[in-house]
Amino acid sequence: MSGTKPQALVLDFGGVVTRTLFETHALTEQALGLPAGKLRWKGPFDPGSDPLWRLMQRDEISERDYWTERTREVGALVGEKWTSMQTFVQRARGAEPEKVVRPEADKAIRTAHAAGVRLAILSNELDLFYGADFRQRLQLLSLFETIVDATYTKVLKPDARAYAMVGDALQLPLSSCVFVDDQKRNVDGAIAAGMLAVHFDVAQPAQSYAEALGHFGLTLS
Repeated sequence: MSGTKPQALVLDFGGVVTRTLFETHALTEQALGLPAGKLRWKGPFDPGSDPLWRLMQRDEISERDYWTERTREVGALVGEKWTSMQTFVQRARGAEPEKVVRPEADKAIRTAHAAGVRLAILSNELDLFYGADFRQRLQLLSLFETIVDATYTKVLKPDARAYAMVGDALQLPLSSCVFVDDQKRNVDGAIAAGMLAVHFDVAQPAQSYAEALGHFGLTLS
């Protein structure tokens, strides 16, 4: 870039705006009436506990495949046949979307918006996983100018077309956008498409948001 500040902050949703399902096992177990400690897979927080996660990281299965299998497993634990990630999320997290938003995300999004930074979501599964009703009840999302969701576009990151879609929606060159995602392959795809990018660390959300805001000359504190 020529030294000019970027104009738009483009965020992944699950894991970046919301806490991951790995971080909320205790809440899930309580909501579903499962014994404490029953859910032991921890994805990025403990890859050794999660062979399925390691398959995904090696690109042997997709993120969607991963969560489809976890949905089936958890449904079976409660004696039901679940085929939709939406069922899993809604049963695990109840009817209060704000409770699963990362506080660091809320602060960063509002800081960026107040400074005139344009906001967009680029998600592989927002409505597929969370349901359109969840999104409509999450007031924070009203600050976003556009949401590009592969639930409808059918184009999954890291496909170059996914990033192009959000650039087109914002009517900005991708070089004017900072993209934030917790999956390295999606970050690599964004960089290849010409975006600035931050690999979001789910274990260090404040640090990751500070890095993203830094591109705009902003701070999280």
